[in-house]
Amino acid sequence: VQLQASGGGLAQAGGSLRLSCAASGGVFSINRMGWYRQAPGKQRELVALISSVGSTNYADSVKGRFTISRDNAKNTVYLQMDSLEPEDTAVYYCNADVKRTFWTGSSNYWGQGTQVTVSS
Repeated sequence: VQLQASGGGLAQAGGSLRLSCAASGGVFSINRMGWYRQAPGKQRELVALISSVGSTNYADSVKGRFTISRDNAKNTVYLQMDSLEPEDTAVYYCNADVKRTFWTGSSNYWGQGTQVTVSS
């Protein structure tokens, strides 16, 4: 299973970016999907999670500014980031709990990371 993230880049404070992450390679179904981020010199932290039925959970620092969503038909999770702040600068990683067959349990996978840089 591979998770391919895209959509990072450079934005000005107050601007927007949209991240996408598609899972491929033997995916039967996906349970929880999410986004994490890691800024230089800091630990990786949770940004947002979404369940298979669309329940969401956000870090306090992004509530009201970021929106996580998913397209189950495309095995893809999105992160719409609005009102960006310089503090949002980090490498963003997607994460997913993937079932490869009906009979097996879920395994956790990480994407390769995509850089988001917000200038003031």
